[in-house]
Amino acid sequence: MIQILIADDHSVVRRGLHQILAEGFPASIIDEASDADSIMEKLYHKKYDVIISDLSMPGRTGLEIIPQINEINTGVPVLILSIHPENQYAIRALKAGASGYLSKDLAPEELVGAVKVVLSGKKYISAETNKRLTISRGTEKSGPEHQYLSDREFDVMKMLAVGKSISEIADSMLLSTTTVSTYRSRILAKMNFKTNADIVFYCIENKLISG
Repeated sequence: MIQILIADDHSVVRRGLHQILAEGFPASIIDEASDADSIMEKLYHKKYDVIISDLSMPGRTGLEIIPQINEINTGVPVLILSIHPENQYAIRALKAGASGYLSKDLAPEELVGAVKVVLSGKKYISAETNKRLTISRGTEKSGPEHQYLSDREFDVMKMLAVGKSISEIADSMLLSTTTVSTYRSRILAKMNFKTNADIVFYCIENKLISG
């Protein structure tokens, strides 16, 4: 019997994923969590065969908690679901220790298959992502510069690019304005930018946001 944990802060999404998985794995037991803290609480009381987690949740993200998940439930595959395009976060997810990355738009058609793949011990990624991952492993500095930002820095950069203020970003990410300002300073330094206008231009040029 497969033990599955679904983590997403939207109950409607959890309900939809639950239904898909229940149909694909009729004998499974499926639990739900709404954020990182509730994932940890579940893990302290139960072992799971697979965890399906949203990328963006209140507080810590799905990527940030992967190391802690593996400390409690060693070796459990974590499949990351996200509304963000695969080319923005899939490699980050794999490098963080996830077993796969799947767009929520594709979940109705591909979720069951993706779970079967990660349960078999393999990685679930597209051919294009696999190609980019191979290139990034083979060359110390290859690919777009933003892939060398931390996950938090990358998120802050995209929010700055769409015009969000430091305080708005802080509220959205449950961080202090000082911390967000520090992330902005690191982004400017790492990307060799001088102003937010440079961030906007780069994000549009690299299709991280719509122009």
